[in-house]
Amino acid sequence: MTNLIQNYNNARSDYDVFKDQIELSVRADQDGYYSIGCVEHHFDPGYSMCPDNTQFLSYLAGRTKNAKLHTTAVILPWNDPLRVVEKIALLDNLSDGRALFGMGRGLARREYEGFGLEMGESRERFDEAAEMVIRGLEDGFVENDGKYYPQAKVPIHPRPLGSFKGRTTMVAMSPDSAVVAGKLGLPMMAFIQGPLETMHMPMIEEYRKTYRDTHGGEAPPPLMIDLTYCHRDSAEARRVAYQACVNYYLTCLEHYEFGGRHFEHTKGYQSYAAAKEAIDAMGIEAVCDAYANAQIWGTPDEQIAKHEERKAIVGDYEVISVFQYGGLCAETAAEGYELFTREVKPALEKM
Repeated sequence: MTNLIQNYNNARSDYDVFKDQIELSVRADQDGYYSIGCVEHHFDPGYSMCPDNTQFLSYLAGRTKNAKLHTTAVILPWNDPLRVVEKIALLDNLSDGRALFGMGRGLARREYEGFGLEMGESRERFDEAAEMVIRGLEDGFVENDGKYYPQAKVPIHPRPLGSFKGRTTMVAMSPDSAVVAGKLGLPMMAFIQGPLETMHMPMIEEYRKTYRDTHGGEAPPPLMIDLTYCHRDSAEARRVAYQACVNYYLTCLEHYEFGGRHFEHTKGYQSYAAAKEAIDAMGIEAVCDAYANAQIWGTPDEQIAKHEERKAIVGDYEVISVFQYGGLCAETAAEGYELFTREVKPALEKM
C-alpha cells in the first residue's frame, strides 16, 4: 500500500491527515503487507503534502517491524543526489534493511517553479541524478562529473545494509520514462490513469522491449497503483469509490494543469499534452468517468475478478493500493481497508 497524504479540500488539519495515514500504515505492517510507501509532493496540501518521504518512512521504521518501506517516488530533480543517497542509506539502517528506493521525475509546473528550477531541464537532471544515486548506493561513495551535479568523491555513512539491486523502482508515466526505466533495468511503476489497453500497455511494452534490448532477458513485473475501496454491497462500493476517485482526479487536473497548453512547449513533457486533447474531445465528465472506472474497487469478488482481467492483459504485475484519497478517509477508509485486507489481499497473493 502507499500513502498520498492528501488534505482534500483542506477540510481537516494537516496534523489529523498525517495521524490518519500513519495509523493505517502501522496496521498494514501488522496485517502482513509487503510494503508501505509514500509519495513526495510540495506546496499544495489539497493534492498531496509529504515534502520528505524518507523522513515519513523513517518515522514508520520505528513503528513497524516487517513491511518494506518504499519511497514511492523521490523526485530527483527537486533533490540533491548526494543527499538522496545519504537519506536512503540512513533509512535502510533505521529500518534494519527494509528500505525500497523509488524515484521519479516530477510533473507539476508549480513544484518546479517553487524550487526555482526550469521544468524543461527535468529529463537531463533526472537522467544524470538517477545514475549518480544508483552508483552511490552500490559503491558507498558519491562522485560525479556532470552538467547539473558536479560532486567531488565523498564517502556515505552509514552505508546501506545491502545492495539496492532489486530494491529500486522508477515511476514511468510517459513513453520516454518507460524507456529510461528499461535502460536502467528498474521495475517501472505506474499510477493507473485510464484504460489499460490504450493508456498503459504501450508504455509497458516499450519498457519491456527496452529492457530486453539493453539487458537481455525479461523485465521485472511492473508495479501498478490503484485507488481502491472495498464494500460488501456493490452499489455502495461504487457510490463511495467513484465519487472519491473523481474528487481525486479533479485535484490532479488542477495540480498538474492538465487542461493547460504548457506541456506542448515544455521539453520532455509533450506526451502529456494528450490530457488536454482528451478533455477537449471527450469533455471533463467523460475523462473523470474513464479515470474512476480504471481504478480497481468494488466488492471483494469484483476486485479479485478485475485483477484477474488485468493480469490476463498485462501478465504478472505488483499490486499497490491507495486507501485514503479524495475525501475518503478516517473510519470509512479504515473499514474498506479491513475488508480488502481480509478477503482481497489473500487472493491477490495467490495469483
